[in-house]
Amino acid sequence: MASSDQIQSPETTNLRLLLLHRYPKFKTMFLSKLQTRYQILDPLTEPEPSPLSGSVRVMLCVGPTPVTSETLNKYPNLECIVGTSAGFEHFDLNECRRRGIIVTTAGDSFSDDVADFAVGLLIDVLRRVSAADRFVRAGCWPVKGEFPLAFKVGGKRVGIVGLGNIGSRVAKRLEAFGCTIAYTSKRKKPNVSFPFHSNIHDLAINSDVLILCCSLTKETHHIVGKEALTALGKEGIVINVGRGALVDEKELVQFLKRGEIGGAGLDVYENEPNVPKELFGLDNVVLSPHMAVFTPESFQVLEELFSYNLEAFFSNKPLRAQIEFE
Repeated sequence: MASSDQIQSPETTNLRLLLLHRYPKFKTMFLSKLQTRYQILDPLTEPEPSPLSGSVRVMLCVGPTPVTSETLNKYPNLECIVGTSAGFEHFDLNECRRRGIIVTTAGDSFSDDVADFAVGLLIDVLRRVSAADRFVRAGCWPVKGEFPLAFKVGGKRVGIVGLGNIGSRVAKRLEAFGCTIAYTSKRKKPNVSFPFHSNIHDLAINSDVLILCCSLTKETHHIVGKEALTALGKEGIVINVGRGALVDEKELVQFLKRGEIGGAGLDVYENEPNVPKELFGLDNVVLSPHMAVFTPESFQVLEELFSYNLEAFFSNKPLRAQIEFE
């Protein structure tokens, strides 16, 4: 990380100013490249308020670092936020709209990788791959004999919550496995042949599997709770690659402990990095540490996107993956 002396050095003062907005724990592998193109203002490395705060026109927001009205107050001339996260719940979009600030996201940079991971979690839960691995490593095979039967993937009725960039890719992949697809979304998608259900209950009662791919909003918070889990049924599977708070985690834990649903594959949680300890001993649950998006390939696509958007902003060209305010 460059020091404040480096940032303020005469060699960089002719560069365009870029605000780097991030959590302290977030490091950016792209910083060295950015420093060749921009004068970086990183509030974590120099005291606030910076004399440059009033000159900032564009922010690079790393991951889901919150951008609140208090954040925006520090940069009165901010015009654009270039995001690197697929989600947008960390932005105060109402305040951005009020101030006329353009906001972009990672778009579909991560979509293929997250879709792959969702399918991987589903296969793992149904075929008990991780549980079988533990069975063998623990030396149980010679002692206990045959491993319990697992379940077929093909033929499952898969309900997708959010048929956007990720959800549509999940659907395409699982169609190839012979699954039947239905979905619920904010609105029915034109030119989509899959059955549409206007609410989560109707989708769940007609599905063997629910895969959550939607954004976290006030409307989708705890969209999968007691009612949806009951409708899904005793053999139902929940896969979550969206956001942890899409699921009422306490209810999910209780349903799994009581054997009232068949299993779960979770990449996201309500209070990350804390995961309910009750899940650790359940062989029908597959857990991962919010890693579905992380591949070298997805980061390369992301870098290309945000680099384009930064240059487009300074060149007064249209930006990609821009949020359309409602």
